[in-house]
Order: sequence, then C-alpha cells, then structure tokens
Amino acid sequence: MALLPILEFPDARLRTKAVAVAVDAITTPEFQTRLDDMFETMYDAPGIGLAASQVDVHERFMVIDVSEENDAPLVFINPEILAKDGEQVYQEGCLSVPGIFADVTRANEIVVRAHGRDGQAFEMKADGLLAVCIQHEMDHLDGKLFVDYLSPLKREMVKRKLAKRAKDAA
Repeated sequence: MALLPILEFPDARLRTKAVAVAVDAITTPEFQTRLDDMFETMYDAPGIGLAASQVDVHERFMVIDVSEENDAPLVFINPEILAKDGEQVYQEGCLSVPGIFADVTRANEIVVRAHGRDGQAFEMKADGLLAVCIQHEMDHLDGKLFVDYLSPLKREMVKRKLAKRAKDAA
C-alpha cells in the first residue's frame, strides 16, 4: 500500500468531473490496490472520507469510514443518490481544504446506489454523519468542494488563509 498525495484547494484538478469506472475493472488487482491506497491515505490524513478526485484520479469512486475505531470501511463506486429527505446543518472540513471548517446544509437522509468493492451493486439508506459524508465526497466527484457552499467573500478568505499557510511553511 502507498500514501497518495492529496490535492489542495484551489488546485484546478479538484474541479475535474470524474468519469464512471468500468464495472469489469472493479475486481482487478490494480483497482483493489488503488482502493487500499485510498483507505491508507484517508486514515493517515486523518479523515473519514476520500474521493478519488482528491488524489488526482478522476474516476467515480470514494472510500468512507465514519466509525470511531476506523473499522467500518465503505466503498462506493459509481455512486448515485436516488432520494433525499430532510435537512441538516453540519460543520464540515475537508482533506483538500486543510484546517478550514464551515457549516453546510445538506439532506439529512439519503438513499444511494453504488457498486461495492466486490463489484456488486447495492443500495443503502444513510442519515446523519454518514449521509453528510457521502454527499460531500460525491460533490468531489462532480468537481465541487464544500467551500462552494460559502459566500464568495468567505471563499476568498479561505484561499488567502491557505496561501498564507503555504507561504509560511515554505
């Protein structure tokens, strides 16, 4: 397994819309290794979700684990949301926007259809943090970031803060 570099806002590659994964490619050793690398990268960061787009792989898949013990890994390949219900405001952060947190309004309950690590299609009902995480990671696959939900002024402040942090670190 290998740690993958995570793209950071405002990197233009984060705006790339991901393409579908061929279902017959899911169970190949190469794709399975890519999933392992994604989990290792997410856990190391540490995070609770990571979309392939964040590691400069523009294919529609993501890994998630919202458990406290990091022992409930979930894989969503070619995910699509079938239904949304309710609303919740959650303070989100993002591995591609390190150290920045903001309130985002999302559906409280969703039904998602995807392929799992084994290549089999499944449907899942999710609510709370898991629903937020799925929606957040699916946004990445569409080239959208949580900062896009902020006002233009707040988004510009985030850019400046990250640029200053990068300059100070250099």
